[in-house]
Amino acid sequence: MPSGHSTASESAQVEARLTVPFVDLGAQHAAIAGELDAAIERVLARADFILGEDVAAFEKEFAEFAGAGDAVGVSSGLAALELALRVVDVGPGDEVILPANTFIATALAVSATGARPVLADCDRSTYEVDPRAIEAAITPRTKVILPVHLYGQPGDMDAILAIAARHGLVVVEDAAQAHGATYRGRPCGSLGRLGCFSFYPAKNLGAAGDGGMITTSDARLAQRLRRLRNYGEQAKYEHVERGGNARLDTLQAAILRVKLRYLAQWNQLRVRHAEEYRRQLAGVGDLAFQKLVPDATHVYHLFVIETERRDALRGFLAERSVRTGIHYPKPIHLQKAYADLGHRPGDFPHAESLASRALSLPMYPELTGDQVDYVCEQVRRFFAAQG
Repeated sequence: MPSGHSTASESAQVEARLTVPFVDLGAQHAAIAGELDAAIERVLARADFILGEDVAAFEKEFAEFAGAGDAVGVSSGLAALELALRVVDVGPGDEVILPANTFIATALAVSATGARPVLADCDRSTYEVDPRAIEAAITPRTKVILPVHLYGQPGDMDAILAIAARHGLVVVEDAAQAHGATYRGRPCGSLGRLGCFSFYPAKNLGAAGDGGMITTSDARLAQRLRRLRNYGEQAKYEHVERGGNARLDTLQAAILRVKLRYLAQWNQLRVRHAEEYRRQLAGVGDLAFQKLVPDATHVYHLFVIETERRDALRGFLAERSVRTGIHYPKPIHLQKAYADLGHRPGDFPHAESLASRALSLPMYPELTGDQVDYVCEQVRRFFAAQG
């Protein structure tokens, strides 16, 4: 039954006026507008727009949040991944193992170093990369394992770290969707040698534009990352290696500092919404949910359901003003950009099955109880009509 307390008449009135966006950043920003405005004004007054005061402060605060010794702010999640690979000397001739079911940025970062992305299938129930598939993909050229904490949940990191240790490999976490998630009590971003985060606006911790962060407890790597993001500069006009421009803007850092103070609370709200979705939709049609990983916390960057009738359900919900997403409709091995890897349909069956069945329901902290109830009611109506 729905969690609200409306009468049938009240429910009809709610339904008539209700729209449920997939993400509502405006609602989030409105709630903390005064703090955001003040933070931005302070940056404007100081005019320290490049690697200013708020960047260093945010790096320190985020490192503490992520349980890492250091954090280095960069321009995007993709930049974080690329620089993390470069700083452990990944380059031409090397191979990096990553899941087939991830956003293409994970593979693009590998390609940007000149290395070869090597894909591994996912566990069909948790959606996280399968450690057995990782081990099967290792060759003498493998240098890094790049697991993705998909949708906000870490995978079987004990198994992945054990594989890396046996083969002398580096683990770099793609934690772009996992701000605040933990595995056996340890925050994502502190499990591997380096962790990579995205602050794309719709993330659990999102900027007002692009931004990213690399976490590590290796002081030597952190020092080099700071050079690589800023033209390889060791001191003003003294360039000791070939870096680039991948700096986190001070304005974005100031905004992110404000939002970081609310992240734990926002994550709790996401978990509450997810639990309500699971409760209200349990046993409905052929729906399946992402299986929870033991000893891990899920922060639900996305709430994903599965059904054979995915596209029909999505259309039904859209007609009733419920916006949804598909993450991701085509695995990396079937993307034209990676045709040169030589894969065919069927090579990664679990990733392909998930791509054809997965649907992301609205998920953001500011969802109301009425909105969650309405989404669930419309999903139930869809399956009831199917017979």
